[in-house]
Order: sequence, then structure tokens, then C-alpha cells
Amino acid sequence: MNEAILPLLGTGFLLGWSVAWPPGPINAEVARRCLASGFWAGFGVILGACTGDGVWAVLVALGIGVLLTSPALQLAMGIVSIALLLALAVLFLRGAWRSLTAPADAAPAPGKFDSHKASYLLGAGMALTSPWNVAFWLAAVGRPEIAKAGTPALLAMAAAVIAGALTWGVLWSTAVVLLHRRAPGRWWDVGVKALTAALMLYFAATSALRLWGGG
Repeated sequence: MNEAILPLLGTGFLLGWSVAWPPGPINAEVARRCLASGFWAGFGVILGACTGDGVWAVLVALGIGVLLTSPALQLAMGIVSIALLLALAVLFLRGAWRSLTAPADAAPAPGKFDSHKASYLLGAGMALTSPWNVAFWLAAVGRPEIAKAGTPALLAMAAAVIAGALTWGVLWSTAVVLLHRRAPGRWWDVGVKALTAALMLYFAATSALRLWGGG
């Protein structure tokens, strides 16, 4: 392997880890799905999000990413992203209400929305519609000093970023599943759904402030 690529791989892995672990809508949804349907339902969101990130990384590495930074397109993507977060909040609040009003002896039953396929598609959708993902990849692999390494090196660095995010996803999903084994029950299910809904509303509000408030 070209020695010049090794520092890029290390930097990319650390960068992917550092942007994946902070609390956000994807981590919140991973936790909720792991609690509802197990490891793969939650980790599927990470896989989908990494696929979306891979699309942005390739576009930026090929020099197409700068075309996606127009204010109008950023606004449109931001609106779609906020709408998705609000829709998820409504969905989770409805789920919490249904769990609350269900018979006491009824076990929570995961719906189609919690399937592995739905997890993957949701993760990809959240990553592809986030205007801040474009900004991240432009900052990560679109800088002139990094671009000098050439497209293969940029793609290798992008792969390292995604590997870092996937590594965090494995650890986070596993930790949530282990936690769930210690705290099962109906009120746990209601609380998780309600809390996730509140988090989605918070993320939607902060996204709106960033989009229209210039924050």
C-alpha cells in the first residue's frame, strides 16, 4: 500500500468515529430499533446511513459535491430532513400511546416500520437528505490539500471514515441490546418511544434554527 495513503486512512477512521458517536437522530433511532427488534434492526440504520454517506463521499471525491452547495438546494434538503424528523416524532408518539393503552399483558409487537429493510432505507434517507452531510464531506475530503492525493486516495480515506462510523455503530448497537436485557418491560417500551419522539422534535428544532437562523 502506498505509504502516503496510510495517514489518510488513520485520519479518516478517527474522523468517522468522532462524527458518529455524538448524540443525534441516527444514534437515537438506532437505540430505539435495537430495543424494539434487536441488534440488526438498529445496526441496519447505521448501514443505510453509511451507504448514504458513501454516495456523498464519491460525489465529493469526483468533484461533483461543490455543485450541491447552492443555497436553494441546501434549503430544499434541509426542509426534507426536518420533515422526516417530524414524521418520525409523530410515528414514535403514536407508538408510545398505543403501547400505553394496550392491555397490560400484551407484549410489544414490532411493526413493519421496524423491519431490517425499513431500518436500512431510513438510515440511507436520513443521510442523503441531510444538507450538513454535504458540508461534512466537503470538509473531510474536498479540501485542496487533500484533493492533491488523487481520487483513489480520497476514496480510500472516505472508506476509512465509513469504517470508523461502522465500528461505532457495532459498539453502540451491542451496548443498547445488552442494556435492554437488563430492563425489559412495557413501561420501558413506552418510555423509549416517547423519549425518541422528544429527541426527534429537538433535532428538528435545532436543524430549523441552523437552516433559517444561520447557526
